[in-house]
Amino acid sequence: MSLLAVGISHQTAPVALLEQVSMSGDDTVKTLHELVDSEHVSEALVLATCNRIEVFAEVDRFHGGITDVSRVLARHAGATVEELSPYVTVYYEDQAIGHLCTVAAGLDSMVVGETQVLGQLRAAYALAQEEGTVGRELHPIAQRALRVGKRVHAETGIDKAGASLVSVALDRVTRTLGDLAGRPVLVVGAGSMGALAATTLARRGAAVTVSSRTPASAARLAESVGGRQADLDDLAAELTAADVLVTCTGATGTVIGTDVVTTALAGRAGRPLAIVDLALPRDVDAAVAGLPGVHVVDLAMLQGERAADPGRPVAGSVAADDIAAAHALVELETSLLRAERQAATVAPTVSALRSQAADVVDAELLRLSTRLPDLDAKARSEIARTVRRVVDKLLHEPTVRVKELAGAPGGTDYADALRALFGLGLDGDTASLSRAVTVDPELPAGTTLSALDVLSVEGSPE
Repeated sequence: MSLLAVGISHQTAPVALLEQVSMSGDDTVKTLHELVDSEHVSEALVLATCNRIEVFAEVDRFHGGITDVSRVLARHAGATVEELSPYVTVYYEDQAIGHLCTVAAGLDSMVVGETQVLGQLRAAYALAQEEGTVGRELHPIAQRALRVGKRVHAETGIDKAGASLVSVALDRVTRTLGDLAGRPVLVVGAGSMGALAATTLARRGAAVTVSSRTPASAARLAESVGGRQADLDDLAAELTAADVLVTCTGATGTVIGTDVVTTALAGRAGRPLAIVDLALPRDVDAAVAGLPGVHVVDLAMLQGERAADPGRPVAGSVAADDIAAAHALVELETSLLRAERQAATVAPTVSALRSQAADVVDAELLRLSTRLPDLDAKARSEIARTVRRVVDKLLHEPTVRVKELAGAPGGTDYADALRALFGLGLDGDTASLSRAVTVDPELPAGTTLSALDVLSVEGSPE
C-alpha cells in the first residue's frame, strides 16, 4: 500500500479553477465514496477549503491510485484529467505525510499561520470517519497531522497576530475606509467562515448584522457577537445602511448580484461600499467590482498579492524564527510517524519468525517426549523452559534491531533479509510499502509532480 496526496490549491491554481473544483458537504460525501469505490483506492480523506481541494488516499498501486483520484476530481470539476493536470500536485508516502502536517500547521495557507485550516482538517477527518472511508492506514496519519497543528500553534508564535483570511481582508478594507470601530457591517453567511468574520469584526468594534439562508443560525451568530439578525429578503436595504459587506456562504451560484448592489448604491448618497467576498465559488457577481464607489476584496486579489511577493506572508506579521520553529516541529513529528509506520511494516516478519521458532521448539519437545517417555514432569518442564529461553535470547537481538533499523532509510530491507534467511515464506504485502514508493530510478523520493507527469512516468510499480 502507498499513501498519496493529490490536489489543487492556491499554490498552483487560479481562484477561477478553485471555484470550479470547490465542494459542498454533499459533494464531499459523494467524492469520498467514489474514491473508495474505485479500483485502487482503499481509504480516502478529502480536505475541501476555500483555498484547496486535496485528497489523501491509501492506494494499492502508485499510478493506478493517481489515475483513480485524478479522474474523480476531474469528473467533479466537469473537466478532463489533462485539463486539470497542470494545476494538480502529487505527493507520496513521506512527502504526503509531511504535506498534510504542513497544511494542518497553517504553513501552506494563503495567510501563513492561520488556524482555521486545522478545524477544517478536523471536520474533514470526522466526516471521513462517519462515512467509513478512513481505516487503519489513514487514522494515525490524520491524528498525527492534527497533533502537529495543535503543537505548532501552542508552542510557536506563528499565530500570535491572529492572522486569517478574514483579518487580512479586513486590514485591506481598513486601508480604504479607515477604522471599522462603530461602522455598520453586514455579514452574509452563518457557517464557520461567517462566524469567524462576525467574531473578528466584533473584536474590532464594528456593529455587526448577520444574514443567512437559515434565519435561526443567523440569529444565534448575531446574538453571540452582540449584533442583530436580518433577513436576506432585506439585502438591498441592509446594503444601503452598511459600510462593509462580508459574504461567505456555501452557495453554488451568485448571491450578491449587480442589481441588488446598484439599488443599494442609489440610497447611499455617494458613500463608498467595501465588499469582502471570501466564498468559493464567489458569492458576488464579478461585475459588481466595476460599479462606482464599490471596493471589492476577494480571494483572487489576496492570491495576487501573495504571487507578487511569494516570500512574504499576506499578513506580513509572522516572524521568520516562528516559521522555522513550526517547520522543525512538523519535521520532528513526521519523522516519528515515519519510523512508526516503517516499524509496523516489519512487525509481521518478526511475528512470523517468533511463530516459526515456537513451532520448532514444540516439535523438538514432542520428539524428546517420544524418545524419553520416562522423563518426569518436573524435568520435562525445566527442559521446555530452558529451550524456549535459549530461543528467545537468540531471537531477541535480531528482532529488536530489525525494528530499530526499520526507521532508517532502506530499513525495510532488513525485514526482507530476515524473510529470506529464515525462509518465512510470507506474501509480499509486508514489503509493499517500500516497493510502492519506488517510482522510477531517476526520481528522488518525495518528488512533487503534476498528475500528467506522474501518469507518463515509465518503470513505476504496477
